Amino acid sequence: MTMNNNVKTAKKILVYVLIFSHFLVGCVTTGNQNSSAEAGPRTSSYYVQTAEPVSVATKLDVIIPVFDPGLSGNSKNYKEEGIWPELRRAEANRFAYQLKQALDDSKQFGAVRVTPDETASGDLYVLGKIKESDGQEVEFDLKVVDISGKKWLDEGFDHEVDESFYNDIRNSGLDPYAPIFEDAADEIVDVLLKRSIAELENLKYIADLRFGASFNETAFMEYMDTNRTPIKLVSKPSDDDPLLQKVKAIRIREQLFVDNLQQNYVSFSQNMDASYLRWQEASFTERQLREEAESDSLMQTIGGIVLIGLAIAAAANSDGDSFGDAAATAGAVAGGIGGAILISNGFDSREEAKFHQDAINEIGESINLELAPQVISMEDETVELTGNIQEQFTQWRAFLKRIYEQESTPEIAL
Repeated sequence: MTMNNNVKTAKKILVYVLIFSHFLVGCVTTGNQNSSAEAGPRTSSYYVQTAEPVSVATKLDVIIPVFDPGLSGNSKNYKEEGIWPELRRAEANRFAYQLKQALDDSKQFGAVRVTPDETASGDLYVLGKIKESDGQEVEFDLKVVDISGKKWLDEGFDHEVDESFYNDIRNSGLDPYAPIFEDAADEIVDVLLKRSIAELENLKYIADLRFGASFNETAFMEYMDTNRTPIKLVSKPSDDDPLLQKVKAIRIREQLFVDNLQQNYVSFSQNMDASYLRWQEASFTERQLREEAESDSLMQTIGGIVLIGLAIAAAANSDGDSFGDAAATAGAVAGGIGGAILISNGFDSREEAKFHQDAINEIGESINLELAPQVISMEDETVELTGNIQEQFTQWRAFLKRIYEQESTPEIAL
């Protein structure tokens, strides 16, 4: 009996030892790994591990021309393809601006500028073409090339909006397309981080030289090997080279001009924001109905027609009895209303989508982003820029070239 008691006691002691040792191990683990603690301050090592990635030392300036809207050459195909041209042209501006915001948020680049075309001066160019946008599915192709002509990325991006997006009240006012721009920005940053500092610095030099070559090809092309792609930097001009200094000064003026254009893209995107977000939701709902419908919504419509038919039959078959007439009439009215509701539900979202599409089309009619005429002075010369944003940008570049040539003429004569 005593032996049995001793065995039981020994077992209890062993169990207590195991429990206590497990408790000690748990304490040690918790103490060393703050990530497993449910509450309390973290250790300093935790914050080091979760810090944001270090930013690149050399910041490239990015140019994002307005996207190619992806319109086919034959306007007769637009309806069949489900494309509204003015909406697509509006999206071409909006998408470029949305991608600019995503790249700005990455904090890995210098100035990120939306431009009317790809002729603006920059270090890296992001060229987009819209393939699909119907409120539920969005897709675009993206090509990223640097100023040397080296291709960094050539990839398609797509995103499908989930129904849960609209069911979450916290998403009110948010763009359901936002993830596709975040994904694209992440891909561009990933490629950027694979580049060496020397490569990025050379791109800055090439950007200055190519800008200079647009004014004076003879003076600047000698520093680059342009017989192959990507362009190679052969040598570098002296930092105090007068031609280089002049070109840099003019380039800064162009960048300031493009910086001033950015507010126009901001305003355009904001002006279409309310109607565009409502169009996305209405178009999403209409597409959901259409997809369900080939079976479900179609059956609703058929059911509605049947109800109306039954209502008419009920009214026609009343036998003259006042109570029966009243019941038949009530049945006819109820059936008619029920049928009308079932039918109209199939069209409500389509009408709403069309309403917001029309509102966006009105905005799209001024898609050229008309600007007020502006008079700009530089080097005792003035120029009046008129027309839309593309036209004024072209006029500005011509003005800069004229200024350069006027300043260079005495040097050539000597």
